[in-house]
This record gives sequence, structure tokens and C-alpha cells, in this order.
Amino acid sequence: MKPPSNDKAASGKLGIAHDRLRRASPGDTPSIPTEEHHVSEDAKRPTPLRADIMPRDGFILTIDGKMKARYETEAEATAAGSALKQQFPVIQVSVYDAAGQVHTPVKEPAA
Repeated sequence: MKPPSNDKAASGKLGIAHDRLRRASPGDTPSIPTEEHHVSEDAKRPTPLRADIMPRDGFILTIDGKMKARYETEAEATAAGSALKQQFPVIQVSVYDAAGQVHTPVKEPAA
């Protein structure tokens, strides 16, 4: 029986030379130079809002039962909701008053 050669034609179905392939051992350092990126203490990522906690203030625009945007006044939230309802009449839009804990549906604007 003849030992396998290291040329590309005889290296198997993939056509890759076996001498190039090797597993990295835990102590190996990569041969590719990498840059270190440090995040400064001042530039921290903002904490994401929790989806399981209801807001306590403001007016929240809900679309199909999901809270999407927060507004300071009810007029702003209703105006944004009616603009969405005019563009997409099938969706269910309501304004949630966080202080009063009341959902008010947004009616389709008259044409």
C-alpha cells in the first residue's frame, strides 16, 4: 500500500492540503494581529427597557396590543396614532394613559 502524498489532488474529496489543516491548541496565539478595543467608562451602553414592566407616567402608543412609543401628552400620542391609522386602517391603535391606567382606542380619521 502506498502512503498518501501531500499534494492537493490526493488530499481527499475536499481538495484541501492536509498539511495546512490543524487544530489550535489552547496555548496557541493567533498569527493574525488583532486590535484591542476598549470601552471607556463614560461611554456605557444604555440599559434596555424591560418589556414586563408597565410604564408609570406618560402616554404610550400601542399598536395591535404592543407598546411602541412614549409621548409626554395625550394629544401627541393621539396624533401619531391617527396618522398610523390613516396609513394602515387595519391595525388596532390605542393610547395608554400610564397614570390613569386606561386604554383609549384611536378612531379612524374621517375622510
